Amino acid sequence: MSQLFTSDLDTTRLIMGLELYIGHKIDSQNTLIIFDEIQEVPRALTSLKYFYEDAPQYHIVCAGSLLGIALHLGTSFPVGKVDFLKLYPLSFREFLMAIGNESFANLLDSRDYQMINSFKETYIDALRKYYFIGGMPECVEDFIENKDFNEVRRIQKNILATYEQDFSKHAPNEIVPKIRMLWNSIPSQLVKENKKFIYRLIREGARAKEYENAIMWLMDCGLIHKVSRVNTASIPLKAYEDLKTFKLFVLDIGLLCCMAGLQSETLLDGNTVFVEFKGALTEEYVFQQLKTIDDLGVYYYTNDRNSCEVDFVIDTGRGIIPVEVKAEVNLKAKSLKMYRERFFPHMSIRTSLADYKKEDWLINLPLCAIEEISKV
Repeated sequence: MSQLFTSDLDTTRLIMGLELYIGHKIDSQNTLIIFDEIQEVPRALTSLKYFYEDAPQYHIVCAGSLLGIALHLGTSFPVGKVDFLKLYPLSFREFLMAIGNESFANLLDSRDYQMINSFKETYIDALRKYYFIGGMPECVEDFIENKDFNEVRRIQKNILATYEQDFSKHAPNEIVPKIRMLWNSIPSQLVKENKKFIYRLIREGARAKEYENAIMWLMDCGLIHKVSRVNTASIPLKAYEDLKTFKLFVLDIGLLCCMAGLQSETLLDGNTVFVEFKGALTEEYVFQQLKTIDDLGVYYYTNDRNSCEVDFVIDTGRGIIPVEVKAEVNLKAKSLKMYRERFFPHMSIRTSLADYKKEDWLINLPLCAIEEISKV
């Protein structure tokens, strides 16, 4: 099929070729054309320009790895001709819907926290599964069909192996070793009490300028996300981010569990999953849910003396909300209190396994409901 795009990109010719390939006529009013794994055929990406200009009556959706699309050398990208939709691994709410618990997902949407508290154990059990399975569609689909955690882990290992192969396939040769070392260091970065990214954990003597391109490459691919430090509460936080101080999170909590070698027995036995790995999984989980919320700026806060750290500080566009992440039901909020005494936020959020509770200046939001943060 790729040969169709090797010569003339005339849209009439392309439609004819597609019709011959699929064996029936394409009706522009009733047919959705999908180019899957489009990065494998760069000229198919270029053809979108001509569809936009010469045949706008056709509806085309493209899917593919950002790894290939963003970095394919020599590809003419149709700037201004393509609308982008960012796709992330399934959120916890989407995971509930996928595994047949749509009513519990709808309950979260209702924000009836008294009812949510009544089904606390159901949500915690689903959270345990989500921590292990994550939100990668293939992993979720396989679990739905087979209910086999070992098979899920095998799929996760295959996904990670594919990423490793893509490093060599798409990245400049001179930074491939740095990408691998940086990628493999992330579990040890997150297990620290202070989760600020430290270059010397990659290797002794490593410096920022050696790994800046590797970080940017992984970010462009969507495999990691950077959360920068701020030391103020002024809007917009983007204007005050410390570009040299940051945390790195991977795209999916299930993949992080796999990278760290955490076994299903550990993750699914009681509530140890929420405190294992020094709470890093829970912080990864919260970030992954925040990332799915549109127009939400996510940062973290420390003061200049590093005596106060707030896990996340989010910019909603209307205000700043500090968020402290707690494993299990630990309800101490020392850092949030220090932050409040300095900046007087309208509301502060502590998220944990504890029930929903609204106090004077603090809301305890259950981990299962963290996606509702933009509505509190």
